[in-house]
Amino acid sequence: MRNRLAKIVATIGPASSSPSMLRLIYNAGVDIFRLNMSHGQHAKLEGVAKAIRELEADVETPLAIFADLQGPKIRTGAFAGGSIKLRYGSEYTLALAKETDADDVIPIPHKELLNILEPGDVLKLDDGKLQITVSRRDGDTIMAKADTPGELKDRKGINVPGRTLPISALTEKDREDLDFALGLGVDYIALSFVQQPSDVEEAKALIKGRAKIIAKIEKPSAVEFLDEIIELSDAIMVARGDLGVECAPEDVPLLQRRIIRTCRRAGKPVIVATHMLESMVESIAPTRAEASDVSTAIYQGADAVMLSAETAVGRHPPTAVAIMDRIIAATEGDNDSGGFASNRHDDDDYTTADAITLSARRIAEVLDCKFAVAYTKTGSTARRLSRDRPHSPVIAATPDETVARQLALYWGVRPVVTEDISHFHEMIEKADALAKAHGGKDGDRIIILAGYPFGRPGKTNTLKISRIGGIE
Repeated sequence: MRNRLAKIVATIGPASSSPSMLRLIYNAGVDIFRLNMSHGQHAKLEGVAKAIRELEADVETPLAIFADLQGPKIRTGAFAGGSIKLRYGSEYTLALAKETDADDVIPIPHKELLNILEPGDVLKLDDGKLQITVSRRDGDTIMAKADTPGELKDRKGINVPGRTLPISALTEKDREDLDFALGLGVDYIALSFVQQPSDVEEAKALIKGRAKIIAKIEKPSAVEFLDEIIELSDAIMVARGDLGVECAPEDVPLLQRRIIRTCRRAGKPVIVATHMLESMVESIAPTRAEASDVSTAIYQGADAVMLSAETAVGRHPPTAVAIMDRIIAATEGDNDSGGFASNRHDDDDYTTADAITLSARRIAEVLDCKFAVAYTKTGSTARRLSRDRPHSPVIAATPDETVARQLALYWGVRPVVTEDISHFHEMIEKADALAKAHGGKDGDRIIILAGYPFGRPGKTNTLKISRIGGIE
């Protein structure tokens, strides 16, 4: 049982892909498993997905898997010696090429990027470690001056802050990886380098409802269309790696807060990712700043926080997960945490289901209820409860295995696959059993939410306050 409400996402890689290690990090607190399509062969990823499903069956708990597509990562080409030395103030030719043997040429095998570059454009290379600025352009000849000295190696990433690139968010590799991931039965697809709403629409047209969509916000252009992208997506990731390269460092914390608040307002789950416990790739313990970083994301209301290299290639994957688990639990122990804020507004359009879940939130708080048990066919009742942030876990009882897995991402939700109820006595009896299975005891108060007539989706209209064991 998790002693927290926010969720933990772990990236699976060489350090965590074995069945034994998957079990260890699950036991330590992982709720969602991330498959990074930028690395790893399909055969290996297929084995990992199979091992996760076997673990899921063994622990009898729905587990979510999401495939993170690489996206149109713009990179330099190759150099004859594997790298060149950039000299401060020196001028270099940006050439349309996959490789070069000249020490004053930077090959860029992306015509669409070269076509839009103008004098004054800044190019950040190798995750922002190096920087060049376009100095002049004469037809197809583009010259740029080095703003920082250093070694530029083969195939390093290129970011162009402030520019919307005329490229699709889905490359040919992404389309192949997408087909493969959907064949594995993943629950979410994460889209990298989303720039505008049409990028999400394009992916939705290809996915056709076979998985939910996580849009990664890592470019300033995506922030400009934030409301529209959130509306089209099923979840959002604050991908602070590239966002931190394309934006000024001082802007990233403000953008993180803004994105979380906007997602909370829209009722969409949001994941905060990148460098959360980065020092734990090598170290047995995080820095104090990293612990504060995780805590801040929880205070701001994030549904989930994510480990990347810490679990993919780090030396201590279970320890990193366990420490993140402890930081979340400690932060949630403060009732003033913004993670418990409902974020509903007086001018919202409320449905009957909204009124029921808002009432459940208040009841859970004033009566100190142990659980809210939500019977849900499509997951909508549990999602509404998650949005309203009750001070108790939500046991989401659904007959749909796919819905249960997708709900694993939502704040406070503990999904359970179970048959539909058919009458009120069964509703209470099964709620008692589910609550006990999750640590409830006779006499504990619980809230039960359902739709009547039973078994019909979209009809949440019933709220029952009960005590486990029928004790009054």
